[in-house]
Amino acid sequence: MKYIVLLGDGMSDEPIAELGDKTPLEVAKTPNMDLMCQSGMIGLAATVPEGYPPGSDVANLSVFGYNPGDCYTGRAPLEAASMGVNLAPEDVAFRLNFIWLEAHYGKLYMGDFSAGHISTPEAKLLIETFQEELGGEEFDFFPGVSYRHLLVWRNGKDKLTFTPPHDISTYSIEDHLPQGDGADVLLDLTNSAQMLLNNHPVNNQRVAERKLPANSVWFWGHGRKPVMDTYQKRFGLRGSVISAVDLIKGIGVNAGLDIIEVPGATGYIDTNYLGKAEYAIASLKDKDFVYVHVEAPDEASHGGLLQEKIKAIESFDRDVVGTILNRVEEIGDCRILVTPDHPTPVEKRTHTPDPVPFILFDSRQNMHSSAAAYSEAEAKRSGELIPGHELLPLLLNS
Repeated sequence: MKYIVLLGDGMSDEPIAELGDKTPLEVAKTPNMDLMCQSGMIGLAATVPEGYPPGSDVANLSVFGYNPGDCYTGRAPLEAASMGVNLAPEDVAFRLNFIWLEAHYGKLYMGDFSAGHISTPEAKLLIETFQEELGGEEFDFFPGVSYRHLLVWRNGKDKLTFTPPHDISTYSIEDHLPQGDGADVLLDLTNSAQMLLNNHPVNNQRVAERKLPANSVWFWGHGRKPVMDTYQKRFGLRGSVISAVDLIKGIGVNAGLDIIEVPGATGYIDTNYLGKAEYAIASLKDKDFVYVHVEAPDEASHGGLLQEKIKAIESFDRDVVGTILNRVEEIGDCRILVTPDHPTPVEKRTHTPDPVPFILFDSRQNMHSSAAAYSEAEAKRSGELIPGHELLPLLLNS
């Protein structure tokens, strides 16, 4: 038996007046997920336990089958694992975003939480400057992908609170700066980073090309190294993870799963959807399990790009879900879970903790769902609501 998780990050949404009070999932053309609903099982999963922030870290840990209450320490330590950065017990890892701050009437606003989706090669040069000028005994900087990078504070403080930058798009940052023991150190580090970014050759070139410069950094998602059992120990499974996002790959590393790199996987709406499905199928020739993560719907939601979100959902359905379904005979007996990790409503541009609609499909049997199509409303009508970390055991209960 093969087990497949197909996750469309942030696909779930809320009714939108512009769509006739329908959600993007209801409007998007999703014949493959609709077919899975009609012959499978549909329901809601609470992937964000009460009291936890509705981030992709908490939600994806749940979908991977881990109870966040048992192992969650923060987002950045998971990303560190993906990047091969070893954390000592006393170290604290932080996500470092390159951002673009915009000044208005004496205040600074979060103009773009991704610095215009700065390219990976450009960002790497900026991180190298930070390491050369600010790195050393206390701080180390590590390059990631696009605007997403890592700071490690050796013997650092962790009694801090932060606001994710994508939660405050277009808002003043004044009331959202770091708080707690050590916040002053990080604010000083931010000021030093801003001075290095000012007139940096990378930013000068971006401005010349009429692109947004990375004129500041934003620290968040901090934590110490987590302790997690592997899939082999927990479930007796060997498997793989396919994602362009360090967070998801980091969960996979901690779970003892292989990380598969797919050419053209960008973590954005232009990602290689078809390639992810093809590599997933190939991985199942000698593995039991694969987790395919697609970031595109979430990125469109954070940008408030409604039509791009609908397009990303349709691409996910056609090129990822459809490719897997059309190759079931080649894969063999399999059970497939399709789900978002959390909702990311386009109009709010941030995550919410609401339950998400999931589909469970078994290639060997028709579960005779009464749902006509895949949507939040159909999932709610099913009356099925389970904790998020029970999705994986449900998938494996064959």
